[in-house]
Amino acid sequence: MEALLRYRGRTVTAADVQFIKDLIVRHPGKSRRQLSAKLCEAWDWRQSNGMLRDMVCRGLMLALWRAGHIELPEIRKRPCNPLIARVRPPVMEVDRTLLCASLRDLGPLEFRQVRRTPEEGLFNSLLQQHHYLGYTQPVGEHLKFAVYAGAKAVALFAWSSAARHLGPRDRYLGWSPEKRRQNLCFLAYNTRYLIPEWIQVPHLASHLLARMVRMLPAEWEKVYGHPVYFAETFVDTTRHRGTCYRAANWVFLGRTQGRGKDDLTHKPNRTLKDVLGLPLVRDFRERLLSA
Repeated sequence: MEALLRYRGRTVTAADVQFIKDLIVRHPGKSRRQLSAKLCEAWDWRQSNGMLRDMVCRGLMLALWRAGHIELPEIRKRPCNPLIARVRPPVMEVDRTLLCASLRDLGPLEFRQVRRTPEEGLFNSLLQQHHYLGYTQPVGEHLKFAVYAGAKAVALFAWSSAARHLGPRDRYLGWSPEKRRQNLCFLAYNTRYLIPEWIQVPHLASHLLARMVRMLPAEWEKVYGHPVYFAETFVDTTRHRGTCYRAANWVFLGRTQGRGKDDLTHKPNRTLKDVLGLPLVRDFRERLLSA
């Protein structure tokens, strides 16, 4: 059947549009939000953690309305956009005493998953103050890890869902668009990695990175009910060489085109970045290409 629209990996046909029209007619008093929840339930459209894909479904219905395929009820309430209203993390003071030591002398290192814990505020603040990209609130699946040597935070890792379209990665994995849409949830994107400037320990960066990725699949499964099989990141080579990633056996996959995920002009508008990836399990390709 002919596709009328493709949205976030879902093909919408004329039959789907008729189903949505009928659903709207059957629930004349429902708001747009309530209708999208009803449609999610009817289609059993869920995230990997079992929650309804309500916001995605709302976007789909809005796209169909804008294209003239359906009629939606009037907007009852225009909520505040939390991404626009969000303020920067407040500055939190930490011990910035210079720590110069060997990796052996540093002592035991503890990895803590700090998302939705009292330590999350410190994590956000340190990234905002000391990472050149600052702090950006992730959307979708994401985890935050702080690494401690005793009471001192020596490193931070931020992970989130992987980019939907990434040419070098997709060519490396060799998957089809259908398999990418189906199995993208099994990839994790290292959005931030920070070792504060007052932590000066040779080889610490690659050591922590290697330990982090070994524990990542199990940690992801604890929170989201599924593991991850492959990790990816970007390195801005105008600022960094990515030495710690390469030392931890990450693979160079290619370079970005400098356009960003929301590009509309098809022209470079930012620096090109190296794309690095790392298999997290031996049979990663078989798992990502399987049904």
